[in-house]
Amino acid sequence: MDITLNFTEKTLDSQTVYEGPIFTITHDIVQLRDGSRSTRDVLLHNGGVCVIPVTDNNEIYMVRQFRYPFRTVTLEVPAGKLEAGEDHSVCGRRELLEETGFVCSEFVYLGETYPTPAYNSEIVHMYLARGLEYKKQCLDEGEFLEVDKIPLSDAVKMVMNSEIKDSKTQLIILKAARILGI
Repeated sequence: MDITLNFTEKTLDSQTVYEGPIFTITHDIVQLRDGSRSTRDVLLHNGGVCVIPVTDNNEIYMVRQFRYPFRTVTLEVPAGKLEAGEDHSVCGRRELLEETGFVCSEFVYLGETYPTPAYNSEIVHMYLARGLEYKKQCLDEGEFLEVDKIPLSDAVKMVMNSEIKDSKTQLIILKAARILGI
């Protein structure tokens, strides 16, 4: 076997160092491909979903909300975390309704992304929502946000100018623009 092709690391020991309602952190000892040992701290997360709601006029609904780690308000697409074992399509539709008040007739899966693969197990699933119909926004307790409608072409410019900093939002905007020919 050619060792240069084997990048797998074998877990020798794993200890949970933090367990909370949103994620767990483990401290692992691993054996590297050359037989040496190293440590890996891993944030285990159930994952999440983000949705880009697009109108018939190629405008998108986005949310502004305060993000505590950065002490600033960010502009993002609607998103939320998956509950353990939850179907990501169900989660995406729920988050779309909760955060924007919209339901949709077309819900297209755009794939998944690993936001921080070096130490975080989170996978974010992405959806394009079309055929929007407003029902009623129903935010979670303690959730405060504002909904903005922005032309998709403007959102692409905002991504390229680093005005939108959230990675899942950047990616889904660029994917949607490519798919829709914007």
